[in-house]
Amino acid sequence: MHSQIHHDAPGPCPICGMALEPEAPRSDDAPNPELANLMRRLTVAGILCIPLLIVSMLSEMLNLHLMSPDVSPWVQLALAAPIVLWAGAPFFQRGWISIVTWRLNMFTLVSIGVGSAFCYSFIATIMPGLFSHAFRMHDAMVPVYYEAAGVVVALVLLGQVIELRARAATGHAIRALLDLAPKTARRIQADGPEIDLPLSQILVGDRLRIRPGESVPVDGIVIDGRSPVDESMLTGEPTPIWKIPGASVAGGTTNGAGSLAIEARAVGADTMLARIVKMVAAAQRSRAPIQALADQISGWFVPIVVFIALLTFAIWAAVGPEPRFGHALLNAIAVLIIACPCALGLATPMSIMVGTGRGARAGILIKEAQALQALDRIDTLVIDKTGTLTEGKPRLIATETVAGTRPTELLCLAAALEAQSEHPLAQAIVAAAKLAGAKLPEVKQFESQTGLGISGVVGRHKVVIGSAQQMARIGLDPGTFQARVDAFRGNGAGVMFVALNGRLAGFLAVADPVRESAAGAIAMLRKQGLRIVMLTGDNPMTANAVARQVGGIDAIHADLKPEDKASIVGALQLAGAKVAMAGDGINDAPALAVADVGIAMGTGTDVAIESAGITLTHGDLSAIVRARGLARATMRNIRENLFFSFIFNGVGIPVAAGILYPVTGLLMSPMFAGAAMALSSFTVVMNALRLNRVAL
Repeated sequence: MHSQIHHDAPGPCPICGMALEPEAPRSDDAPNPELANLMRRLTVAGILCIPLLIVSMLSEMLNLHLMSPDVSPWVQLALAAPIVLWAGAPFFQRGWISIVTWRLNMFTLVSIGVGSAFCYSFIATIMPGLFSHAFRMHDAMVPVYYEAAGVVVALVLLGQVIELRARAATGHAIRALLDLAPKTARRIQADGPEIDLPLSQILVGDRLRIRPGESVPVDGIVIDGRSPVDESMLTGEPTPIWKIPGASVAGGTTNGAGSLAIEARAVGADTMLARIVKMVAAAQRSRAPIQALADQISGWFVPIVVFIALLTFAIWAAVGPEPRFGHALLNAIAVLIIACPCALGLATPMSIMVGTGRGARAGILIKEAQALQALDRIDTLVIDKTGTLTEGKPRLIATETVAGTRPTELLCLAAALEAQSEHPLAQAIVAAAKLAGAKLPEVKQFESQTGLGISGVVGRHKVVIGSAQQMARIGLDPGTFQARVDAFRGNGAGVMFVALNGRLAGFLAVADPVRESAAGAIAMLRKQGLRIVMLTGDNPMTANAVARQVGGIDAIHADLKPEDKASIVGALQLAGAKVAMAGDGINDAPALAVADVGIAMGTGTDVAIESAGITLTHGDLSAIVRARGLARATMRNIRENLFFSFIFNGVGIPVAAGILYPVTGLLMSPMFAGAAMALSSFTVVMNALRLNRVAL
């Protein structure tokens, strides 16, 4: 929240009191010591709160005494002291820092509210004679409020644990990115055998060997060899890119069937993968939490409450009826108790907890609470194409042949040859043939023509597959299919011609289908006034074809890399737009993190899901519409809760201070102040539960 603060050890921020985040992302899976510490405190507080509530509530609300009224306060003190003094110690520390630095926040409210309730109860327990008979219960005992102090500590601890667990997901995303790079690299020695070395020992200028199927360890330039490289982590596109001498390769990408020799050009923190890791970590760290509103309110609420309590004490001590000290102390404590931040503290987390649970039942997983707040305000939706608007799984959509060639025969022969290739489009053809029940014949003399296609002998047939240039290479003109081919390409499909025994036999069309729900979802989002922007690493022709199919796309950006996507999102934000980004690939992670709210398709990669604040579990784009409805309902509920909590305080504080006493002779004892505080919390909880009935 406050990036200007730098400490050399973990601890609370001196400005907001929140736990400081590590500057550098951790690559290990070590447990979070702060989370473990708060879990121990929460466990103790939760265990002790149960008997504390039983002892206090049964006697105060149901008049059922499990023990003597003289003994009960001491038992409650024994139960509440560990909760407040040990489990709640971090909140008092952060509250004290907020007072010293005059950066009043939620921890200020927690520490003052809990401290006031506990100190009052402690005094009432050890020195009950200070209090007049008018403020005693029917059994002449002075009421105590240990349960209020204990429950507040337990609830705040629970909120802190939930927040820390959510922040831990950031570490999982970073580790998933770091795992893309191998831990070692094979260096080519100038005068000796190739040796494997730790990645930390690789220097710029080193020559490295990338064997088939291995991950590229660093950014570099190909100096020898030819091979397809899967760059989907950068482009999001399933089609491998053929690398020849002079071509660049990026660390973390995956080599195909060939062997490559590269020269390292960027290592360590300078690689593209390392920059992506840094971008994701920085963007996630910079987001402001949704509790900022409550903290801003508490900036003026806390000093006003403290001032009113002190003023109340001074007035009653000066001009109040006898016993003046007893009345002054009780009324001042009543002010602080009724202003205890239970309702204010519950206002946001209760709505978030219920709202996220409601979203989960509708297939909308909320990882970060602030995602709901951001989604409520967006006016621009940026959508990745592959895997978001489309299914991300290429498949055969058409097999067309010349007279005398059966489509099933053409598919079977083509699939047998394509089975020798690692190309994703080839796999789509093989999958279609297997689905049709075809048995693939044996292939001989398989050859790959780089950038053109493949060829080989399948059974009794000489089969050649590839582009129009591949057909021209063997003296064939595919012009007879031109109209049909243009129609498929215009709709975003890839086309591969097939020649049998020197004769053009037909072509196969493979496409990544548009999701069935995409067009309807885009239409609904546009009706809500959103501007729709499409980003893709694919070529402009395919991007435009998909845009025509779904309709309603306001802007298209193609041929993009991860940094380009993040830059475009950043540029939209600089122009004043509130941006939501929907994507599914590793390449989308930086943009998902930079956006005001990231939305990951549940069918996408773990990194995309961990980098986003919202995940659509079924990959259904129309769930964005439902997610916006949930966000609006949740934020409206939070505002209602804040309103309720302040109405209770606005009415209760003056009454607790004794404003009605000159007219009616009525005073509010701390017992009733505690009841009012509990009622405000109950109202907030019941209002938050209404989110369970929100229609999505």
